[in-house]
Amino acid sequence: MSLFTRLAYFNCVVEQGSISKASQVFDVQPSSISRQLSALEEELNVRILDRTTRNVGVTEAGLVFYQYSKRIIAEFDEAKRAVNIVHNSPKGRLKISATVAFGENKILPLLPLFRAAFPDIKVEIEITERIVDLIEENVDVAIRSGRLPDSNLIAKKLMNNHFILCASPSYLAHRSIPKTTADLAQHDCLVYGFKGWHDWYILNNKPSKIEIPYYMEVNSVNGQKQLILNGGGIALLPQWAIDEELNNGKLVQLIPLSTFSPCHYETSTYAIYQHRQLVSSKVRVFLDFLSEHFS
Repeated sequence: MSLFTRLAYFNCVVEQGSISKASQVFDVQPSSISRQLSALEEELNVRILDRTTRNVGVTEAGLVFYQYSKRIIAEFDEAKRAVNIVHNSPKGRLKISATVAFGENKILPLLPLFRAAFPDIKVEIEITERIVDLIEENVDVAIRSGRLPDSNLIAKKLMNNHFILCASPSYLAHRSIPKTTADLAQHDCLVYGFKGWHDWYILNNKPSKIEIPYYMEVNSVNGQKQLILNGGGIALLPQWAIDEELNNGKLVQLIPLSTFSPCHYETSTYAIYQHRQLVSSKVRVFLDFLSEHFS
């Protein structure tokens, strides 16, 4: 039984004048209240109530303690109300961490819409490739891609990372269009410098690593995109990073009937947060907002 419950029982007994009346207020057995009052006295190491078979009296020490106990319960109730307001009203600081490419391409363009819908939420976003500690750094939501390690964190899937082998028409105008992965050996290929997404795999039947003689390594998805847009060769990029360029013809998908990945499995992008049961309203509305735009 919590200390606050014992204090509430004590206050009620003093105000009602008896344990039996207090038991009716809390809808518990009188014996349960009596046990908790005894535990409270044992903890205080002083008698605060004089009990007889019919009446309950308050000792001098009990009257002094009652003045403090009333204030403690009142402050605790006020604290609960304040916490509930924060929990139920979407406002306050929302700290987000997002990977550079997904953050710049997909999250940042949406934030003005989120701001318009929830003006009382102050967004703080860090665009970074480093792995953040949500608890240590007070991060509310982290946007991450790939295969997630087992943890106590909750992962909400936003979208699959469909990878596209692509190049610009200007590059292909002077080179033969590759029809198979073996043809890539005759082309200028560039790869992602991030360790987990460095290699190229074809996933048609079973994962098979493609041996490519790449000429450049770039530690940025957007950097690779800018290079190939300017005739820099062939890259393997997530579709969400190049949708617009594929639609307007600035980039061309290569070997479209095959499934590619920078890993030996298909990856996804997730919103990661801490608690499923006690999600604050500001986090909840942001997760719902992401689901609405990425579903």
